Amino acid sequence: VQLQASGGGLVQAGGSLRLSCAASGRIFTSYRMAWFRQAPGKEREFVATITWSGESSNYAESVKGRFLISRDNAKNTVYLQMNSLEPDDTAVYYCAARTTSFYTPRPQYYGYWGQGTQVTVSS
Repeated sequence: VQLQASGGGLVQAGGSLRLSCAASGRIFTSYRMAWFRQAPGKEREFVATITWSGESSNYAESVKGRFLISRDNAKNTVYLQMNSLEPDDTAVYYCAARTTSFYTPRPQYYGYWGQGTQVTVSS
């Protein structure tokens, strides 16, 4: 499985961005997809996750009500719609996949990673 993240950029506080993660290779409905982020000097942290079937999604408390994860199976793409962005959302955002649908926010349990896309929110 190969993952390609895109859509990052510079935005003012209160603005919106939509990240995309294009997946190639063999994707099964049992897979779970996720977004993580890593700010300078900080550990990689969980943002949101969704099963490839779309039945289940979970969010970090810090982004609930502002971010929405979705997927388009026909395009093999997972999206992260980010609204009401705050300077604390500034980070490199990574998409990831694991070969089981069980939920976990821990990055070490995701075996596939994209290259990351920079999101910068100015105040």
